[in-house]
Amino acid sequence: MKKILIVGGHGKIALLLAPMLKDAGFEVTSVIRNAAQIDDVAESGATPVVHDVASSSVAELTDLFVGQDAVIWSAGSGGGGAERTYAVDRDAAIATMEAAVEAGVQRYLMVSYLGAGPDHGVPPEDGFFAYAEAKAAADAKLRSTSALAWTILAPGALTLEAPTALIDPTPAAERDASAGNDTSRGNVALVAAAVLQRPDTIMRTIEFTDGTTEIDEALNP
Repeated sequence: MKKILIVGGHGKIALLLAPMLKDAGFEVTSVIRNAAQIDDVAESGATPVVHDVASSSVAELTDLFVGQDAVIWSAGSGGGGAERTYAVDRDAAIATMEAAVEAGVQRYLMVSYLGAGPDHGVPPEDGFFAYAEAKAAADAKLRSTSALAWTILAPGALTLEAPTALIDPTPAAERDASAGNDTSRGNVALVAAAVLQRPDTIMRTIEFTDGTTEIDEALNP
């Protein structure tokens, strides 16, 4: 695996992940919607490509993905209202999965969140509801896509704290409700980089927060 494409290449996680992948010897392409972000992406070591995935057909996305060995979904609607959330976090995400299959991409990595799923427990009146529903649908679609060697990352509440390379892989269902779930975006990037080189993480959902366990150990099945 040599070529990796990141969807949502100007996101905070993506900008941390791209140089890690570049240093590991990968060719990184980062897809962005805004041309004003080209310089930031280029400085991260990735090749910037301006493309609006939310308005693209599966065929257009397939053309974009041809030749890639892995696709990483690290995009998000950014709180643009329920309609925008469903369009990006559900519909566009699912379209990229379908395109990845059509393009012959082998590996697909989804950045989700801790506690995502149909039983997310977020009430409809909560502003987070549309995002929770969208991610539940996208994650379910990915799990049902047997043609992709997928992994879902489910980090806790994201922070800008410096990465420690130490995480807590306790599943959401087994966590103490009173315990914190802060997760450094840098640690998410480190986990993503590690997962791409760990075949034993294929077809798994990796739930984690910041913690005290080294990433390589925490990723063991």
